[in-house]
Amino acid sequence: MASPDTPSDSASAVDWLYLDLNSYFASVEQQLHPELRGRPVAVVPVDSDATCAIAASHEAKKFGIKTGTNIGEARRRCPDLITVKGSHDKYVEYHHEVIKEVERHYPVHKICSIDEMACKLDPPRRRLEVAQDLARRIKRGLRERVGECITCSIGLAPNRFLAKVASDMQKPDGLVVLLPEELPGRLLELKLSDLCGIGRRMEPRLRACGIRTMEELWDAERETLHRAWGGVCGDRFWHELHGGATEDDVPTATRTIGHSHVLAPELRPPPAAGIVARRLLLKAASRLRRMKYRASHLHLSVRLEDGPRCEAQGKFEEGADSIVMARLLAELWQRVMRQGRWQRVKKVSVTLYGLVAEATPHQLELFPSAGQSASKEQREKLSHVLDSINQKFGRDSVVIGFTPDTVRTFSGTKIAFTRIPDREEFRE
Repeated sequence: MASPDTPSDSASAVDWLYLDLNSYFASVEQQLHPELRGRPVAVVPVDSDATCAIAASHEAKKFGIKTGTNIGEARRRCPDLITVKGSHDKYVEYHHEVIKEVERHYPVHKICSIDEMACKLDPPRRRLEVAQDLARRIKRGLRERVGECITCSIGLAPNRFLAKVASDMQKPDGLVVLLPEELPGRLLELKLSDLCGIGRRMEPRLRACGIRTMEELWDAERETLHRAWGGVCGDRFWHELHGGATEDDVPTATRTIGHSHVLAPELRPPPAAGIVARRLLLKAASRLRRMKYRASHLHLSVRLEDGPRCEAQGKFEEGADSIVMARLLAELWQRVMRQGRWQRVKKVSVTLYGLVAEATPHQLELFPSAGQSASKEQREKLSHVLDSINQKFGRDSVVIGFTPDTVRTFSGTKIAFTRIPDREEFRE
């Protein structure tokens, strides 16, 4: 006899709830600034008509303004458009408040991005009416406890992939159900590009396999999608499209830690760009220590204003010492600048790799390296002390190799989508 907590074979049931916050960055701005509510708003990285929108409010989207729309063009479409410079720290704060509210109702299984998360439902909540009630309670809780402007669209489906698809089908503030027994059902209303995983490069490959519509995609054999994707990704897509279980979300080991930044014009001369590179390295090194990792390799990539990319990498003694990393970065910077003939820099990327957990045994240093008065352990302890000071007194209270005022113009302006920083990062 079936358990009362287990859906019967005949009962309509779903396994996943997927939550997608509506116009998230713009909605946070409207929540913080009541005068923006009901008005077309575009969130931007800098105050310039030459930049592009990071996000657009519901009202702005009615004019065809969306992520990536040039602001000059957006103003031509909507003369009343209001632009607001992005507040990264506020979006992260609200992200954590949203998680807190969702978890009042049900645990979050996976954080998919700063504005998307998924819940893997247990047997009692897989019944359709129970899952729908849960979705409605989450929606109501966000409006009442996080903010009246913070709305979401929720998808309910047999796997996480289809639940995400469902969450995109009705915006804003939608609730869409895709039941396994009704597939393909409402999927046939969609365009191929509406599905996650089918972008502008994928569509020509599907057309080459005779697939131009959702109906043709649904009817395609697994082998056809294997050929279109060029491997097992096609098999996985076929499996999930037809309602099969989403692969287990096993956390992957961290392979790299890094930061990159597109520089404002005043920071593009090589001396200023070099300071930005060092600031990015110190931020990455602080994350490395907070995540309890050590690294052994440093990679520096520089995109010049006229297009070419220059790169250099080097190895250092395995550890988490900012001073040693900064010395190596100085050498790599000279190398890439010689490659680029000391031209103006458009983008800087710094990456630490060769990561191992702190608990992993490693060879201790017998004697300090030549010219070093402190041991490796002493230097790493000093790096931790610098982290503590910056977290307590604010970002860049203590830095290595430059004065804090030279980097404040760029710190904290980058918007995270898939990697959500800890709150501590805003105090480093």
